[in-house]
Amino acid sequence: MELAYYSDYAVRLVNTEEPARSKDGLTSVDAVRELFGANAQAARRATDADVTRFRSVRARLRAVFEAADGGDETLAVDLLNSLLLEFPVSPQISGHDTRDEDGKPDWHMHLADHPSNATAGYAAIAVMGLAFHLTSHGVDRLGLCEAVPCRNAYLDTSTNRSRRYCSDRCATRANVAAYRARKRLETERSAETGLSADAAQPSTPSTDL
Repeated sequence: MELAYYSDYAVRLVNTEEPARSKDGLTSVDAVRELFGANAQAARRATDADVTRFRSVRARLRAVFEAADGGDETLAVDLLNSLLLEFPVSPQISGHDTRDEDGKPDWHMHLADHPSNATAGYAAIAVMGLAFHLTSHGVDRLGLCEAVPCRNAYLDTSTNRSRRYCSDRCATRANVAAYRARKRLETERSAETGLSADAAQPSTPSTDL
């Protein structure tokens, strides 16, 4: 498994909350377990106590995205380094579960965690994956959706670093909103132009004797 894959762990966790909408999807141990995806063995370690711990890690990961989105590279790196120190991993070469076309082991890097609880395990993977993405692609590849009021986190993998939204849905919504705003402005300007033209017309002199 490539290390880049693990960066999605961070995005999934951050996006369980929508602060602007006062929505929080991380309210139960089942919600915590869903974050692990196919890693059922790790998910089974989760307990009710992990709900609070996951929320704490989520806030710190969002702070990394906020710093990156705001252009403060140093702060983003410092916050991420702090998480790396707190949630270490043990990288290992793995290939026992995959084979190439010749039937030989498909060797790849795997982040083996040895956590004291489910939160520590998930955080270690998420933080290492995010750090790998940041150092490989740049701090400016970490962003927050510009579609108000979304602000979901995303990783920009576009070739020209042009991504601004977390999903096609948000991009469409933002484009529609921008179009409507332009049409309103055009209408207002047209109305103002019409009023100005009316005001500039000379009054017709009276012909009454």
